[in-house]
Amino acid sequence: MKEDHCLHAALLCLGVLCYSHGLTMEHLSRARPSLHGHHEKGKEGQVLHRSKRGWVWNQFFVIEEYTGPDPVLVGRLHSDIDSGDGNIKYILSGEGAGIIFVIDDKSGNIHATKTLDREERAQYTLTAQAVDRNTNRPLEPPSEFIVKVQDINDNPPEFLHENYHANVPERSNVGTSVIQVTASDADDPTYGNSAKLVYSILEGQPYFSVEAQTGIIRTALPNMDREAKEEYHVVIQAKDMGGHMGGLSGTTKVTITLTDVNDNPPKFPQSVYQMSVLEAAVPGEEVGRVKAKDPDIGENGLVAYSIIDGDGMDMFEITTDYETQEGVVKLKKTLDYESKKSYSLKVEATNVHIDPKFISNGPFKDTVTVKITVEDADEPPVFLKPSYIFEVQENAASGTVVGKVHAKDPDAANSALRYSIDRHTDLERYFVINAEDGNIKTIKALDREEMAWHNISVFAVEVHKQHQEAKVPVAIKVIDVNDNAPKFAAAYEAFVCENARSNQQFITISADDKDDSANGPRFIFSLPPEIIHNPNFTLRDNRDNTASVLVRREGFSRQKQDLYLLPIVISDGGVPPLSSTNTLTIRVCGCDGSGSLLSCNAEAYVLNAGLSTGALIAILACIVILLVIVVLFVTLKRQKKEPLIVFEEEDVRENIITYDDEGGGEEDTEAFDIATLQNPDGINGFMPRKDIKPEYQYLPRPGLRPAPNSVDVDDFINTRIQEADNDPTAPPYDSIQIYGYEGRGSVAGSLSSLESATTDSDLDYDYLQNWGPRFKKLADLYGSKDTFDDDS
Repeated sequence: MKEDHCLHAALLCLGVLCYSHGLTMEHLSRARPSLHGHHEKGKEGQVLHRSKRGWVWNQFFVIEEYTGPDPVLVGRLHSDIDSGDGNIKYILSGEGAGIIFVIDDKSGNIHATKTLDREERAQYTLTAQAVDRNTNRPLEPPSEFIVKVQDINDNPPEFLHENYHANVPERSNVGTSVIQVTASDADDPTYGNSAKLVYSILEGQPYFSVEAQTGIIRTALPNMDREAKEEYHVVIQAKDMGGHMGGLSGTTKVTITLTDVNDNPPKFPQSVYQMSVLEAAVPGEEVGRVKAKDPDIGENGLVAYSIIDGDGMDMFEITTDYETQEGVVKLKKTLDYESKKSYSLKVEATNVHIDPKFISNGPFKDTVTVKITVEDADEPPVFLKPSYIFEVQENAASGTVVGKVHAKDPDAANSALRYSIDRHTDLERYFVINAEDGNIKTIKALDREEMAWHNISVFAVEVHKQHQEAKVPVAIKVIDVNDNAPKFAAAYEAFVCENARSNQQFITISADDKDDSANGPRFIFSLPPEIIHNPNFTLRDNRDNTASVLVRREGFSRQKQDLYLLPIVISDGGVPPLSSTNTLTIRVCGCDGSGSLLSCNAEAYVLNAGLSTGALIAILACIVILLVIVVLFVTLKRQKKEPLIVFEEEDVRENIITYDDEGGGEEDTEAFDIATLQNPDGINGFMPRKDIKPEYQYLPRPGLRPAPNSVDVDDFINTRIQEADNDPTAPPYDSIQIYGYEGRGSVAGSLSSLESATTDSDLDYDYLQNWGPRFKKLADLYGSKDTFDDDS
């Protein structure tokens, strides 16, 4: 503590000596005029004397971080008018006045009461003034001065980051820049060496070095290998005071990682790989994998594989799995154990990206031998062709040979095979195959027009191993024969004008043939020999599979004949040719002068002679008179016509209904079952349908029908009843009800006409005698009264 006080005192004395000299000179230059005084005249001629102020003070510097027991004397203020009698009072104001800095108002001494830190505040601006102690009247104008905080080395250097991370490529040259670290010192860089820093490396030798002035870290050893050591930890120190003894220091850690370069070629761990594959393997199937190791990483460690030699180059291929960096050997073509049992490949592994800087390290590739053994497998049969195409003529007889398929067992056993047709492809069963030799035959006649191609599938199965089978498609083409005659291409209907000119064409026809083009066109059109000299129409073959029909004569008339039927013979070009006769319907129509169609209906002739206006008026007058007469006649007839509604008492019409006995009238309420009347067949469960035609018709039994000339009404009715009862198709309403008695007391009276002969009637039925034998019975019943009297 005593040494600190001594050092502080020495520095203070040094500062006072330096600064006092300057202030004293400044004070003397300003104060000297005040010694002599200055005379000025007032308003009334009075001479005033004004004295210049003058200051004498001590040094105004203070050292930071002072920790002594007494306040630090910063300096002293003194005015030249201060005679020492204590009448002058010194006042201090400004930054830190009264808190950090205090002044003795009598002596003017300024002290710092607190420890100062230059890094927090480097200087303070204060104002001093001398006043009269008794009146507080300013004796001098206020004056500013600055108190500066003197720096000491109290802050160690600090790095911007506690930890640094950097990368540098492996095998970099010596002196390659890695990273620059920077430290800072809070001390005053303009005062002494407190902020002068020097960098040095504490850990990381001999691999790295650091520049003392800049802090740049550089490589110090050549050929550093990432595969040997990838990461390094370096400690850098920054020391102030220029690195001399007693300076403060700070450190930081730097992690340096070596990045990869392609400095290592790929290498197979073994010289030969052994693999095996089944004979039944399909192309694209994986056989095995090889891998060349490359200690590099990323794109520098990428390896590509290829087959450069061997007898299996055509049978196998190799691809690269970039996720695992393996070479995948795959089957390229199908194998045959019976023909070759093993293969050999020479595989090369090469780096994808090669760094030219390290090309001298040797070829960045390696080779290995791959031996592949084929294992025998039980294979299914194999057809000699992948597909078959056969031809057969349509309408060929059943049993005609279409073609033959052949398969074999590729295994050494060469098992026997059986053939069959997949019936899902031959639903109509047109074909059959010999199970032993594979011959395909027809079992039905084929029609090319119905189906031109038949696509079936044939199976070949090993006799002793049913699960081993093969399938082959077979396409059978049906060859056309000329079995269809040509016909009109459409339902033609021609129209010819009555005023058509001779040799005028009015329709062009064409033909269609269901046969193939070889047996179809070209078509030949002609008229039958019997009408080749048709007087009305003629035919012209256009030799392009069409024909034109022309008018041979002029002057057609719809009144004479409005429809013509022209037979036309059409022959095809097949061998042998076929022909058919087709009828063309030609209608005679009325046309205008330009040949446009007007009407094709038959019309009566209209006189061409012109009528005068008078004649037309006379005709119209006659028509009007006739219409008036007709209207009058109809009106008179309606007035005399009896009313359409006829009351029951005036109705003279009678219907003859025959009963076995008369009904009971209104009093008979239980004479019959109404359900039976509605549907007599419903009792037996037979319900005839009236919306469809019956499946069978009832044939009346012979012997029941009476003779044509029979007048026996009873037999006639009984016959009809039996026919109706035995006819299942008869409706249920033709029935006759039997009444046990005829009722009495009905207000309406009896409905029977059988007793009408005994009633009084003005009607004369004698005319029935003239109606013939069929009405003899009625004539006897309704004869005249004279007849009855005579009989009696």
